[in-house]
Amino acid sequence: MNRLFLILFTISIFTAQAQKTSKLKVTESEEYKDDVKTFDIKSIHTTTSNLTGIVRESKRDILFDIFDANLKKIFSKVVDSEKKERFIGELFFGNEIKYFTVLSPKKKERIVYCHTFNLATKSYNKKEIFSATVEKNQGLFSGRNKRQTSFALSPNGQYFAMATDNIKKNLNSYTIRVYNAQSLEMVYKKSYREDAERFYQPNDLTVSNDGTVYSLGKLFKKGKRQKKGGEANYEFVLNEISKASVKDVFIGLGEDEHIQSLTITDIDNELHLIGFYSERNVGRIKGGCNFMIDTDNLSVKNKKLLALPQEVYDDLYGYRKAKRKNDKELSNFYIDYVLTDGQGNTYMLAEEFYVTSHYVSTGTTGGYWTYTYHYDDVLIIKFNAEGNLDWGRSIFKRATAPSYNAFMKNGELHVILNSGKNLKEKKDGRTKASTGWFESSSLYDFVYSASGEVTYDKIQDNKGNTFYAPFYGTFENEKFIMMSTRKSKKKQFMTLE
Repeated sequence: MNRLFLILFTISIFTAQAQKTSKLKVTESEEYKDDVKTFDIKSIHTTTSNLTGIVRESKRDILFDIFDANLKKIFSKVVDSEKKERFIGELFFGNEIKYFTVLSPKKKERIVYCHTFNLATKSYNKKEIFSATVEKNQGLFSGRNKRQTSFALSPNGQYFAMATDNIKKNLNSYTIRVYNAQSLEMVYKKSYREDAERFYQPNDLTVSNDGTVYSLGKLFKKGKRQKKGGEANYEFVLNEISKASVKDVFIGLGEDEHIQSLTITDIDNELHLIGFYSERNVGRIKGGCNFMIDTDNLSVKNKKLLALPQEVYDDLYGYRKAKRKNDKELSNFYIDYVLTDGQGNTYMLAEEFYVTSHYVSTGTTGGYWTYTYHYDDVLIIKFNAEGNLDWGRSIFKRATAPSYNAFMKNGELHVILNSGKNLKEKKDGRTKASTGWFESSSLYDFVYSASGEVTYDKIQDNKGNTFYAPFYGTFENEKFIMMSTRKSKKKQFMTLE
């Protein structure tokens, strides 16, 4: 009885806040019957002629579907995949989705394939683009050192670049391959950052319209620890790679400056390397950083480190605790989206992610561990065209699965997520975007103006309606499309425009 009273009392202290309906036009497609139950979406894109293509994976197949402008399925293809073949990346341009896989037929053998799905012609092609032999227990894409393969497509769609490990015994080495995006023929191949001692950790990759590649990464001074003697044990380096040469520029860090990773954005043909910095260690955040690169002579022309504004802490902790909390650094945030508008502004969104474990005892038979994945608060900062931090906000939420998506439309930032049926206005000024005990959920559109003001627009109450997963959606042609999460064979789409 006491427990029931506590639950009812907890619910009663919150009052429902009336939210506006979405300013976006909301439409739902007709239900359709899917041939499989899988929801493992690897790629979803829409062409300028409003054809939507989706690539999914099941245990042994790659599934390719095409939908018309009304999101009715008009084509479907099942592609057999090998037992040891796995997805490593995807690119989209024009009417084509390029879907990359790697096959490991033997311990030391790797074969990389490009699967091309053409939405306009409803055609499919699979081509081997290269093969390699690797050292024992190593791989091109996921070695012991958490090295990553990354893909980049030039803005004109003419070239794509692939960055891989070039594993050699007792030698750190990396390779860039640049391909003609239409013929899939290799244009050039270059090795870079070969060093017997210094480990390089790739962060981001971009390729220009003339096929020049910029590879950004973290170069460790000694070993692989992030700190030595209290100072950063690494420096960032931007590598400029072309068919003719390999050049680089080092991004210097000052004392008490620690950065987990940087991403590349192109603002008016000027490269900006942006991320978060800390005064303590790479796992924490004090503010945003922005390094502006002069690509004509490959140099750092400006560097800015800017502390998070007070509004970030107000949104997360409320005005009562925020003044105490802003002396502390945030932690466990990982960058999800880097968006730009037509005015040279850049919006960076990161979500708090961590894992907790709990041991469940089963008595005399022992027990087992359970793990909970937390996708919690969202951090949003805006850099203006001059590279300064214009404003920062955050979303106070709790979730156990990837929960949101974001896009720019008409100069406003839209963050789409599922929350409680009614957002909770807490007494300390915070707005809680999570589902409470016994509460049904709703789909919301958080809209941020160019000056950082936010409105909360409800798209739908989920109870009695189809539940959609914003995280797996796509924004193209000024429309955001997402699919329902049902594990049954009945599927549906929602469009926001």
